[in-house]
Amino acid sequence: MTSEQLKHRTKQYSLAIISLVEKLPNTIATRIISNQLIKSGTSVGANYRAVCRARSNKEFIAKLTIVTEEADETLFWLEIILEKKWLDKATVQEVWNEGNELTAIFVSSLKTIKSSSG
Repeated sequence: MTSEQLKHRTKQYSLAIISLVEKLPNTIATRIISNQLIKSGTSVGANYRAVCRARSNKEFIAKLTIVTEEADETLFWLEIILEKKWLDKATVQEVWNEGNELTAIFVSSLKTIKSSSG
């Protein structure tokens, strides 16, 4: 997968997160979780763009680490939504799967760059 394809994919993920949040019930708790979920979920795409502009391996690793952390945090908030039963599993599943796949891609990329840079 090219960096351009991954930029597109992470942007689509951001849009899917926003759409999912719009389906949540409007309560005090869900508004707080929604805010956290939108911040972390959209941060994946925004920070991945910064990864693509990294000027060194060290900067690439630092920025990709942030992307990985944000992707994992997004999965955490999705777990909370499921466990609280604010949305059914079918509604969350596609976003959950994409988040898992993106996280795996970022973790794999980090391992590769770290092993090649010694």
